[in-house]
This record gives sequence, structure tokens and C-alpha cells, in this order.
Amino acid sequence: MIPWTAPVATSPLRGHVVVPGSKSASARSLLLASLADAPSLIDGVLDSRDTALMRAGLTALGARIEDVSATRVRVVPADAVTGGGTVDCGLAGTVLRFLPPVAALSATPTRFVGDEAASARPVAGLLGALAALGATVSDPPALPFTVAGGPVFRGGTVTLDASPTSQFVSALLLAGARFPDGVTVTHAGGPLPSLPHIEMTCALLRRRGVRVERTESSTWRVEPGPIAAVDETVEPDLTNAATILAAALVTGGELTTAWPQASVQAADELLEVLAAFGARISFDTTASGERRVKVSGDGVRGADVDLHAVSELTPAVAALAAVADGPSTIRGVAHIRGHETDRLAALAGGLSGLGVGVTETADGLRITPAPRHGGTFATHADHRLAHAAALVGLVTPGVELDDVGCTTKTLPDFPGLWACLMGGAA
Repeated sequence: MIPWTAPVATSPLRGHVVVPGSKSASARSLLLASLADAPSLIDGVLDSRDTALMRAGLTALGARIEDVSATRVRVVPADAVTGGGTVDCGLAGTVLRFLPPVAALSATPTRFVGDEAASARPVAGLLGALAALGATVSDPPALPFTVAGGPVFRGGTVTLDASPTSQFVSALLLAGARFPDGVTVTHAGGPLPSLPHIEMTCALLRRRGVRVERTESSTWRVEPGPIAAVDETVEPDLTNAATILAAALVTGGELTTAWPQASVQAADELLEVLAAFGARISFDTTASGERRVKVSGDGVRGADVDLHAVSELTPAVAALAAVADGPSTIRGVAHIRGHETDRLAALAGGLSGLGVGVTETADGLRITPAPRHGGTFATHADHRLAHAAALVGLVTPGVELDDVGCTTKTLPDFPGLWACLMGGAA
């Protein structure tokens, strides 16, 4: 545990922010490169605990991943997936869900373990789908568990409830081209969260020559076949970028960052949320050809937002709502109760402890700004909660995070980045 007092902005924040690679895209690119038909180079892979666990897990399954430079890795796929090892999921949902379908390509069981808190993260629906497709999954379908395949595991058609997390769908699609019969996945259940993450999965598959299509509104098909090796650069993490850009709105400043033109992330949706809270948004292109977004504002206004498609932004949005000029409502995010922690309960507890009025609803939060005061904000080992506390701390003296170390999940040096942000204040 590393306590950290969030710095207060003494003037509007201004400047340019460089954001590391996307955790979601890093995980998918590493996995696809490990299943490809030849070695490949990936630039911009995020340096974090989650990606380190993904690399270790893929190595346990037979791939070889070598550091070429500080920002580049070379991935050498194995001729065949090898089981028999142990994959440590930590608290990473991508490792917990993306690697079991890969392990099902081996007849030898692979054991999955993780942090104590990871046992509460949903995975049973995915493991049930693998069993329905012919894999052997230990009982009960919860950490720790084992997965194996063999001749009877060929892929095929499966229906599952992916309302707890869209990663169930992405997990099957990512490995599906290596299944002898491919895979057809149908979601049947409550609202499907974070659809842009499934679209990211499909875009990265197509980039590697895999035939993937959405045959119906809740059905995806991946045809069997090779996964082409592709050298690529991972995009910056736009959820992290949007969170940092929110600091301009909180302090009445102006910040810029790189914003890819044809992103595989939910780029437009993220900026629409900031705009709902009063952000002014514009774009320009540097002499080197980099497209940048500029976010500025004169304070935060209350808003009613549905974050179903971009639920990872919920903690940052809750922070904006806490310092807004009126009440706000966050909807469509019931599923984030199953993330690193119950994010809705944690946000309600953390923000109310700073004096903010917060009410939990069935699928979100109602937040009413009130005079704020300092206090300890519990992060629950959740990087997004830490980001939220830092945003509120910009305009609230005495906000102390009980553990800023959790931010290494997606930002290797969050305190340093935040200090640089303070250095750009006008």
C-alpha cells in the first residue's frame, strides 16, 4: 500500500499529455501475435502488471515474447499451444478470460490462479461456454480452475450470457480462428456491456486476415484459418487519455493529447461524454502528422449520461459529477459491480466520504454536489478509482488515496504524470 495525497491545482491546467499504450489493445495484440503464423513486432505495448501477466501467461502456453527495446516486443508463436503450466491472472480480467480459450487448444490441462479478489470476477459463463464446445473444465468454474481441450474440442456454435462482461465474447472470438470449426458466439441475456471492446476485437482480427462478421445483432462468427503475423503499433489508451483530459474541465484549463483518426477504441463516445459535462473539443494535426484533440472548459456542468458503451470511464465521470454545478445521473453500468471491485459501491463510499451526495441505483449512481472536504479515499486495488480520487483532489484539499500503487495497472508512473500535469498549470 502506497498512500498518496492528491495535489491541488493552484491554477488552470494547460499542456500536452503523452499517454501510454492501451491495455485492452495490448492484451489483444499480444494474444493474436502468439497465435499467428509467424513472428511479429509490436510497438507501444503498455508496461504494466496486467500486460506482464498476459506475457507470462502466453509464455506458459508456448509463445516466446522478447523485449527488442523499451517500447517494442517481438512475439514468436509456438508451433502448437502447450498446456501443463500455470497461468497467474493476478487481478487482470483480460488474462482471466482471454487465455482459457487458448488453453483449450491443448489436450494437457492448464491451471489458472489469481489474486484473492480475482475470485469474485465473473468467469463461469465463459468456462461454461468452453465446456459446451467440448473443453474439459474443472468444477466449480471459478478460480483456481483448469482447462484442457484435445480432439473433441473443435469449436462450433455456443450461446452464453455475456451481460457480466463483453470479454466473454471477445475471448472466444480471439482464439476462434484456431478452433478446427471456428466459432459462432451468441449473447443471450441482459444488456451487453462495452460493445466497442468487441468491435476492437473484430477490428484487430480483420487486421490479421481473419474472417469475422457480426451475423445478427448479438451473434458473431469467426471462420477457422490462419492468423497472419502483423507488425503494428498499439494505440494510446484513450480511456486513460479521456480521464486526464477531464482535468482540464475540472480546473478550467486546456489540455491536448494524441487521438488516432481511425481508432479501434471508443474514441467518439469517450469525447461525447466529456462534452456532456461541458468540455469544448477540437482537433488539429501536427507537422509530423499526429492528430491531436484539445479539451478545454470553464467548469463542470451536471449531466445525465448512459455509459453502457464506455463503462471504464465511470469513475472519472463520477469525479466530474462530484465537482459539477448541479446533480448528475450515471446509467447503464450495473455490470461494473463485477470489475476489480464493486465500482459503484466503492465510488459511493469514497465520494460520500469527501462530502459528496451519492445514491446507488440499480444500474448506476445519482450524484449531488455538496461542500467537499479532505479525507482518505479507498482505492480497493482499482486503478480507475485512484484516477477518480486524483481528479476530485485537483479542487479539494486533503484527498488522500490509501494506495496509489494500484495505478500501475495502466499507467506505470501515475504520480509522475500527474506531477507533470501540475507543472503545466498556467
